[in-house]
Amino acid sequence: MKKKIKIIAEAGINHNGNIKLAYKLIDCAREANADAVKFQIFSADELQSQKQQYKITKKLELSRDEHIKLKKYCKMKGITYLCSAFDIPSLKFLHQQKINLFKIPSGEIINFPYLKVIGSFKKEVILSTGMSTILEIERALKVLCKSGLSKKQITLLQCNSDYPTKYSDVNLSAMLYLKKKFKVKVGLSDHTLGIEVPIAAAALGAKVIEKHFTLDRKFKGPDHKASLIPSELINMVNSIRNIEKALGSPKKIVTKSELKTLKAARKSIVAIKNIKKNKIFDKNNIGIKRPGTGLSAKEFDHVIGKEAKKFFKINQLITLK
Repeated sequence: MKKKIKIIAEAGINHNGNIKLAYKLIDCAREANADAVKFQIFSADELQSQKQQYKITKKLELSRDEHIKLKKYCKMKGITYLCSAFDIPSLKFLHQQKINLFKIPSGEIINFPYLKVIGSFKKEVILSTGMSTILEIERALKVLCKSGLSKKQITLLQCNSDYPTKYSDVNLSAMLYLKKKFKVKVGLSDHTLGIEVPIAAAALGAKVIEKHFTLDRKFKGPDHKASLIPSELINMVNSIRNIEKALGSPKKIVTKSELKTLKAARKSIVAIKNIKKNKIFDKNNIGIKRPGTGLSAKEFDHVIGKEAKKFFKINQLITLK
């Protein structure tokens, strides 16, 4: 489990601008045993140029002081605080808070000034690739690496930026393509309604899985409808951990748990009729039956033609001594 999948419970803006609700989201993520809970930090003044969108964004904004409180609360609860920044001042604020992992939202993949700032921090980066072409991803990686990052510090997330995402639009196989093409760690930022896709991503080798969650899908807000409720988040985390255990190693081995079954399921060479001493073993007097506690069935041809050293009753295990 040293290289376990990092599961990020994406609270995002599902606190609706209410820090008390944000605290409850942290509690929920911790109860589900997620590795991290992630919020979003932005300034409506920096983010929006249209008045209507500005008003909506402003209602969902948490202050920097509130983010400091959330980080402290996460530490107290024993879960990692993560945050996506949507403007450069917010990025620099997070850096001042000694954040060691930066998540780049899909919309910022072409924001080169933003990417240069993140690259200069020389911290681990997770980059979502929603709405992106291969060329755009390639260029973003070049900017990050020229700014100070190595590819070992970067994880690319396959992502579709429709909320909720149709299963036919997930394109999960692209995650494997990104890994092969760019030689980086990969994962999934998922916006489907269920937990099947994140579980499949785990089976395919995702190193990071990010999923939105909410306390109630009936809450007003842009992301609630495409988010998991607490019980679903718990099921997702447990399922991913089970898949992680099931993946095991790339070696084919006989496990300790199989050994007790092996003797019962395999077969041995037995007498299929009474065999007198000095009688020659042939296909008419020996056969193969369970259990596998005697001379292995694979020795059948070797036993044929040998002489019985003693008397064998029907169904008795054959020995050559």
